[in-house]
Amino acid sequence: MGPVDTLTEWRARRWLSTLSARLGTDGLAVAAVMPGLAAAVDQHAAAVRDGVLAGYGSTALTERVLLAGYGRGLLARAGVSTKQLRNEAAGRWRQADWLTLRLLAVCALSRSCPSRSRAGRAQLDRSTVRY
Repeated sequence: MGPVDTLTEWRARRWLSTLSARLGTDGLAVAAVMPGLAAAVDQHAAAVRDGVLAGYGSTALTERVLLAGYGRGLLARAGVSTKQLRNEAAGRWRQADWLTLRLLAVCALSRSCPSRSRAGRAQLDRSTVRY
């Protein structure tokens, strides 16, 4: 990994950590005890995994970079920040909207990302998503 790749990976980790702190930690904790929410997050995680990470092996970008880029794009398109989303989602996880579920899926998948370099990375599968 060169310096640009290292910086890109670091920024992706930082952004995903912020997303997780603002939304993912609470949402995934609730999903762990609420089967309906867990199922919805799992379905969204499968869609993200299939759509965003499907071509992972053919790109120089890491899984975290792809997930962070996808998550940022969702927020930009919706015109909201993670702080705004957290305020809207707090206490109403049963009625979580599409964007909230999708970003919870990004958080769940980012927790499952291998922490080492691309060499020897395991493919993300359904059994590795942690809540």
